[in-house]
Amino acid sequence: MSSDFESYEQDFGTTTAELTNKIGRIPKLSGEEKTQLILNVDKQLEEVRELMEQMDLEVREIPIQSRAMYNGRLKSYKQELEKLEKDFKRSRIAYSDEVRHELLGDDGGSSEGQRAHLLDNTERLERSSRRLEAGYQIAVETGVLTHTCLFMPWR
Repeated sequence: MSSDFESYEQDFGTTTAELTNKIGRIPKLSGEEKTQLILNVDKQLEEVRELMEQMDLEVREIPIQSRAMYNGRLKSYKQELEKLEKDFKRSRIAYSDEVRHELLGDDGGSSEGQRAHLLDNTERLERSSRRLEAGYQIAVETGVLTHTCLFMPWR
């Protein structure tokens, strides 16, 4: 059972590495080449979503004793997919912002820099929160926490 999951993990790693590379190239392209790359990335993102569904099904078949570990890994992969989708959306917007600034002669570079910085910090905060939640969930599932340690100020 876990060998299928590990095979899916390898596919996930390979595909997401390719996607990261392609998403990084999108803002630098234009015209038909950009359109083709966007369509290709859309298709690969759909493949990754399907792969995630297969991984989820595999986790459900794993014995309960090992399931928590695989659920944690799957949750991490889902977060990585969400990040890729955000990066893809941002890369498409980045190009259109550049064209708009070029055409209109806007000098909004400082506000754009602040906006990008704010988005990066917000994403970092969200990732940290998700990691804390995942750690807390694992601690609860494994029985590490006692009733005296269950107070969590952010809940």
